[in-house]
Amino acid sequence: MTGGPVRTVAPGGTIGMLGGGQLGRMTALAAARLGYRTHVYSPDRDSPCAQVTAAETVAGYGDHEALARFARSVDVVTLEWENIPVQTVAFLAKFVPVHPGPGVLAIAQDRLLEKDFVNRLGIATAPWRPARCPGQAASAFQEIGTPCVMKSARMGYDGKGQVKLTGDVAPVDAWKSIGGVDAIVEGFVDFALEVSVIVARGQDGAMAAYPAVENRHANHILDETIAPAAVAPEIADEAGRIACRIAEALQFVGVLAVEMFVTRDGAVLVNELAPRPHNSGHWTIDACAASQFEQLVRAVCGLPLGSVERTADAVMKNLIGSDADRWPELLAEPGARLHLYGKAEARPGRKMGHVTRLVPFGSAAGT
Repeated sequence: MTGGPVRTVAPGGTIGMLGGGQLGRMTALAAARLGYRTHVYSPDRDSPCAQVTAAETVAGYGDHEALARFARSVDVVTLEWENIPVQTVAFLAKFVPVHPGPGVLAIAQDRLLEKDFVNRLGIATAPWRPARCPGQAASAFQEIGTPCVMKSARMGYDGKGQVKLTGDVAPVDAWKSIGGVDAIVEGFVDFALEVSVIVARGQDGAMAAYPAVENRHANHILDETIAPAAVAPEIADEAGRIACRIAEALQFVGVLAVEMFVTRDGAVLVNELAPRPHNSGHWTIDACAASQFEQLVRAVCGLPLGSVERTADAVMKNLIGSDADRWPELLAEPGARLHLYGKAEARPGRKMGHVTRLVPFGSAAGT
């Protein structure tokens, strides 16, 4: 494992955060514990991250004057959302180190580039074909077969920007329904469960991977994460190797989440990459020596990575929309660790917080 020269930002320095959501908020809290300040840059006022940071810039991602001022006020820049424009990151990199950099984002923002990158490493994914135009949409559907799913190549999350194809909707009409944009057609995988591995990689190339966890979804949104996943040790090891292989190939600095399917015959297939802290890693705040957010701070500031050792097994439950209204009973529940994100409006499908319950070693898998 190799990396470039290490540029250390000592405690007392300022971390620039692109994006003002809850991932930035939890990173800023971890940074404060280590003695760092955080300056958040976001187009949105009163963002969850800005509520806990020392400084805030509210401006668009294309505002070069505001970006230059922001860059001169911080020692290093990271991000909490992979869809920050690549041009924004490239511009900031002229002034200050940015982790991860524009090359990583260019791959992670485009499902076609991402799948191709993973496959070129010899790592398996679901079968896929590009659908950049009506003709490709039709041929991709014919080659992949039903059932399959068409997804916009860029943007789209939590089930947005995608449509399932079972043969009752013409693929060209499906392509038009997601905006007539570059898209990918993926074959369905008969999987036993979905897992993810979060790996931290430092500037020096050192890596530390958390154990594979199981992710359970409801309405295309992560509902629960069970740590660790109830899979055979060789499957968990393979998932960890895959995540580290991808991080190394990207020369990644920061925290990378790799979502994977485990098929019924034990194969591990990569589904998606997220080059930032991930919802499925929230349990690490309460159940690990160093959380995924602390690891991000350590990595981008050139510090040694922390331990990924678990102090307990854990079950993390997302609080979606009005679920957060249950905060009084969750606070009263012995052992429940409640995390609320400071969002004013509880819209359906919106992640308002999460609760983590620690359980004795070996018992999370039975949840």
